Parts: sequence; C-alpha cells; structure tokens
Amino acid sequence: MMIIVVEGINAAGKTTWCKSHGQSNLIPETFPADRKAQPLTGIETAQYWTDWNAKRWGDALQMERGKGLAICDTDPLKLHYSWCLCQIGALPKRQWELQLQATRTALQEKQLGFADAYFVKVIDYQTAKQQCEEDTCRVRDRFELHFRLQPFLVHWYELLEKALGGRVLLTLPDDGLPPDVIPLNELRYDINVFDRFVSSLEGKTK
Repeated sequence: MMIIVVEGINAAGKTTWCKSHGQSNLIPETFPADRKAQPLTGIETAQYWTDWNAKRWGDALQMERGKGLAICDTDPLKLHYSWCLCQIGALPKRQWELQLQATRTALQEKQLGFADAYFVKVIDYQTAKQQCEEDTCRVRDRFELHFRLQPFLVHWYELLEKALGGRVLLTLPDDGLPPDVIPLNELRYDINVFDRFVSSLEGKTK
C-alpha cells in the first residue's frame, strides 16, 4: 500500500514517465474546469485550490485501496506551487499564507497528506524547451514562468526529504518503480512534521 508522487516543471517528462511505468495506477494531473473564472487572490481562492487538491488526494487513496499503489502525476498537496510563485514575486506573500493555512487544516482533517515517495525530475532549459515545442497535444503557454520556478521546486523537495527522512529522489528511475524498497510512510498526516517542514522554508519565503 503506497502513494508515489512524480514531480517536475511543465515539459519535464513526468507525464510520459508516469504513463510508461504506471498507467494502470495513474492519478493524472487535472484541473477544475472553471479555474480561469476564479480570482487570483483571497481566502476563497485558497480554499478552492485546497478542495481540488483534496479531491486528487482522495482519488489517490481510492486507487491505493483498490490496487495497492497510486502514482500521482504532480503532488496532490501542491502547496509548493504557491510558495514557488511567491519566491519569484508572481504571487503575494499573503496569498501563500492563506494557501498554507487552508492546506494545514486539510492535512489535520486527513483530506491531504504526505506521499510514501517522491520522484522529482530536474531538467535543463534547452531539453525542456524542445520537449515543450514537440508536444502538440498540450498548451504550455506558461513554460517560461514554470522554468523559473524549478530552483525553488527542487529546494522545496530537498527540504521535504529532510523532513520525511529519505523519501525524495531527484530523478525519475529509468527502470520504473521500486515499490519493494519504499517503506510505508507513518508520517502521512503528521502535523508536527508539516509544521517543521514549513518552518524550514521560512528563511526562503519573501
């Protein structure tokens, strides 16, 4: 029984990897249909995205119960996105704080949680740009913005690695999943771990 998260910026190749190594266990990256109608800031916006993330976490739990394994294309927690945007000045600090509060409450209520393992793809600009241009199936009009987020995304998961104690791999394994060597995460809903992790981010938060 486990949940694995696959992360990386747009055009990093995470969706391709997920489909190649875990199609039958995949929780795809999805977005609410009315997302563009939502305001960019405010407590209701923070709750809106937390609710959507909780839905994806619920889908992962259902997959885990049914098949023993769920592979999430992008982290259902996804708090990193607001934090990374804040680091480059693309989101007000207050909105990051609202998103943090909503996410913390969801974790306390076990509507969101930590995965058992995280595979994070780090990619160079030219390779990512080429993959972006070659992918005609998806609109990637925010590629440049997302590439600017990569250093902060990587730092987020480096700190999460320390908080969770060895559950983050900064690559996508070429041979696929090694579930036999990934122990169950007993810290899945540990609010103290969450708080310590967030505290470790504070030196970086603008």
